[in-house]
Amino acid sequence: MFTGIVEGQGTVKHIDRGEGEIQLVLSPPSDLLNDCAIGDSIAVNGCCLTVIAITENGWTFQAGDETLAKTNLGELQVGGPANFERSMRADGRLGGHIVQGHVDGTGIVDDIQEHGDWTDMWFQVPNSVARQMVPKGSVTVDGVSLTLVNVEAERFSVALIPHTLEVTTLGRRVIGERVNVETDILGKYILKYLDNLDLQVRS
Repeated sequence: MFTGIVEGQGTVKHIDRGEGEIQLVLSPPSDLLNDCAIGDSIAVNGCCLTVIAITENGWTFQAGDETLAKTNLGELQVGGPANFERSMRADGRLGGHIVQGHVDGTGIVDDIQEHGDWTDMWFQVPNSVARQMVPKGSVTVDGVSLTLVNVEAERFSVALIPHTLEVTTLGRRVIGERVNVETDILGKYILKYLDNLDLQVRS
């Protein structure tokens, strides 16, 4: 379980691409170096991955077909950045919202509008993802907990403060790039309930 409060940006050190999987070696932010063990869950760009090895070069993760199909992890490049968040402690503050690290799919950066220090960013997503969103609700983009501003049939927007742009990969995103999107778990359950209710009424 995560909160969507990114703890820092790590760097991709090595990528080993196999058939239907990849192994990623990522150098974490310096202040996280000594607080990780094999088996720990880490959100990398919002995707929950398990640490399978720790070396001087970094932390090693594996990602399979399903993860690669639903996320942008297969597009990571050596030397590029990635957002890091360790799993939430039971005695910690829930500063963002409840995030599972189970990415629902990817979105495309559709528009970037700068308003002084703030930036409005629009993302294209499938309707099946957008219909789980509501204005002023929560969404996770590349692991960052954000408040939805506008929600359309296949698009949504968020307003990014300077701090978010500085400490996460969202400040580097350009139009056309893919991002990981996870919708609010509460919205998923409500939508599932309503869909089942509609089926019962129709039957």
